[in-house]
Formats: sequence, structure tokens, C-alpha cells
Amino acid sequence: MPFITEGKTRLHYQKLGRGPRVLLAFHGFGQDLSYYEPVAAALDELYTIYAFDLFFHGQSWLDKTHTPVTKSFLTELLQRFLEKEKLEKFSVAGFSMGGKFALTVLESFPDRIYSIFLVAPDGIKTSFWYNVATYPGWLSGVFKRTVVKPKLFFRFVNTLNRYNLMHPSITRFAAHQMNSPAKRLKIYKSWTGFKLLQFDLPFIIDLLNSKQIPVVIFLGTFDKIITAEGLEFFTKALQNGRVITLKTGHSHLLAEVGKYLHNHPDLQK
Repeated sequence: MPFITEGKTRLHYQKLGRGPRVLLAFHGFGQDLSYYEPVAAALDELYTIYAFDLFFHGQSWLDKTHTPVTKSFLTELLQRFLEKEKLEKFSVAGFSMGGKFALTVLESFPDRIYSIFLVAPDGIKTSFWYNVATYPGWLSGVFKRTVVKPKLFFRFVNTLNRYNLMHPSITRFAAHQMNSPAKRLKIYKSWTGFKLLQFDLPFIIDLLNSKQIPVVIFLGTFDKIITAEGLEFFTKALQNGRVITLKTGHSHLLAEVGKYLHNHPDLQK
């Protein structure tokens, strides 16, 4: 199996498809690289996809000696990956939490990027409730205890829901992400592991515009987690950006992107 390793840290990836162009792809929270298989099927004739497991997902792991991961360390691993696979020019895709990885690739290798596909991306602007569900820093030191005893979290969510302060779809999203000790532990590790992957957005916008990198952003009509309104300042500032809205929510968006690309081959070029 293909891995890039440093000590006990391992970054797992898999090659999907056979097209002449290269796409580096990063999935969302609670998923693994197999979620890019529908996208790979849609792009099979044009792209070869190198899909990665995020740390703490699939077969990737971030050792405590490298936690929290820095952008420089992630860049070092990706540089070794590019050398191993002999890749020069490529596109990048990131869904939800994977958006942080896609933006790190942009910062580190701007002259080697052909285009970027961002699917309801984290790393630009997310709703407060997405952060509650996947980056619960508001619980600080007590969150680790919440992994085993989550009553405080669910009491908080239920109170907000009772007073209509939280959209029902976000309530379901939060409950689904926190409904087992394994999921809560994964959230905790992801929050502590990825908290340094933060970005200077004016710099990101200037980088995309100055390099004239095409950006396609997919959003869900029913997605209350990452919304068009929340990303408007970003999308409107792009000189070579395109926003596509699909009739779905956050969780199923990546699968719908695969279907959309299959039916719109013009977007693949």
C-alpha cells in the first residue's frame, strides 16, 4: 500500500483512474479516500486521482510527536509524495475538512497547480455550528472527558434546538458526528491535530488571482454547515472562480459532485 511516512506518522493515498491530468484529492471528516471513487469514475478519461486519507481517517495516522500538524510538516510529506510519484503539474480537490489540506497545497505549490475544486470547503469560513460539531474548542480541556461522557454536549445542543436557535439539519449533523465514543475521539484528535491549518484569506485570494488559477466551488442548496453566504466574500473576490450549487445537503455533496461532473464533461476540461 502506498504511504508516505515520518516516524510513526503515515499519510496513506491511493491512485484512482487513468486520465492524463493529475488531481490530488482530500475527503471530509468521518470519511476516507474511497469517497472519491464516484468522482474518479466521472473523471476517468481525463484525470488520474491521487486520493488521500486525512490523518486519523482510513489508514493515515498523525503521531503525537507531530501533533498538531504544521503546514510545513504537511508540505514536507506532500513534497516527498510528489517526488515519489514523479508529479510536476496537478489540480487539487478538497471537500469540507479536506479543504484545509487543499489550501495548504495551494500555499506550498502555487506554481504547480492547474486548477482547484473546493467542495463546501473548510478553511475559508464555516458556520459556528460546524465548529461546534467538528472543532469543539469551546469545550477546551473538558472535551477530552466529553469523549467518554457526552451528556454536556447533547444537553447544550438540545437546549438550542428547543429554543429554535439551531437549524434541525445542523442538530442532526452534530448528533451524527458525536453519537459514538469512536466518533467523538476522532473529532477530538482531528481538532487538536489540524488546529494550526489556518489561512490568511486575503493572501490566498491574491495568490489565486495573481497566478490565474481556475477555482470551481461546489455548494449544497440545503447545506447549513458551509453556505454560499458565508463564502460570498471569497467567491466574489476571485477573478477566475465559478460557483456551482447542487440540490443536496453537506453530507452527500461529494457524491453529487461526482454525478454532476459525469453529466457535465465541459467542466472537466
